[in-house]
Amino acid sequence: MLLRVAAFAFFFSGILVSRAQVALDQTLPTTTKIAPSIKEAPNSAWLDLRQNTPVNAKPQTAPNWVEAVTIVPAATQGKTVFRIRLSRPNDEARILLFRLFFDDNAQQPAELIAWDESGSQLLRSGPLGEGINLPSSATVMVPMIGVSAIDVEVSGDGKSVRGAYLDWMKSSEIMHPINAEQDTLIPEPFAAAAPLHASDRDTELFGTVTATLAAETLRIGPSVQTGAAFQFGIEAQPLLALLTFEVASPEVATPPEIFVNGEDVGAAVLALPDLADPGYRGIVASLAQQMHFEYTGWLRAQKLVPASVLKTGTNDLIVISGAGTPASAIRATQIQLKYLWDKSDYLLQPTQ
Repeated sequence: MLLRVAAFAFFFSGILVSRAQVALDQTLPTTTKIAPSIKEAPNSAWLDLRQNTPVNAKPQTAPNWVEAVTIVPAATQGKTVFRIRLSRPNDEARILLFRLFFDDNAQQPAELIAWDESGSQLLRSGPLGEGINLPSSATVMVPMIGVSAIDVEVSGDGKSVRGAYLDWMKSSEIMHPINAEQDTLIPEPFAAAAPLHASDRDTELFGTVTATLAAETLRIGPSVQTGAAFQFGIEAQPLLALLTFEVASPEVATPPEIFVNGEDVGAAVLALPDLADPGYRGIVASLAQQMHFEYTGWLRAQKLVPASVLKTGTNDLIVISGAGTPASAIRATQIQLKYLWDKSDYLLQPTQ
């Protein structure tokens, strides 16, 4: 039922910064002196890789499978290397989840490199991120058989790297309906929803049409002129519509705003991860009494669109960043249109 989809992006430049709170240390005291047994789950690790030294800095601690963290400043090659020496905590620990938090700058790309004890390179991730010039995070699964160290290599002085979350993966059998869409990626730690995937073709199921408006990443700003604009055509007005996308580095209290055919239909709803997620970053503005938070990664956002604002033919839709978010980005933008089908379930209620 969708006739045409077009997407336009108005680019808005900017990046959010905040002061570091914990200094990078060359060695890490362990949180326990006894290695976990094969039946005991090893603890996860958070490594603060920021290089500033505030007054109230405290030494980092880490599980004993994190042996040391060192930094090699940029030299002739113009790259900074954070080297993390690791050991497997038990025989079952074979795959390491490595989630890097960094400023996603196209001019200072970061990548992971895994080495064995002899200095042979076992894995190279390639550039991480999408070059959106926003605080973000990316996850790499690292097979750890033979790996003794993982480097975080970044162009420049390395100050675009903020930290890393490390955890060991465990496999288990998962059952799912045969005809249900399968997620091809494992959700991020603490995530409330699996990564969103935009289909390359329109689909219809039980009277509901799903269409991708734009699979690629689009920058958005806080005004209509700097938002991401879409056009889509419909053959008949639906009963209900649902807009879904992923948003990067949003202010969690002020989600993106949605405009349809010139009408403000309100803010999207974010699927927020657990508050323990290191992706939350607090920001204190001058003269402000309360800290507010952005999420330095990608979150799923949804907005129900009233059928009354849609029309047969071409419809215009604009997504802008929420108040207090000077720049953001969206990706995997899609819309669902719900129509009656021959087995629709509904109730007829008498007028009171």
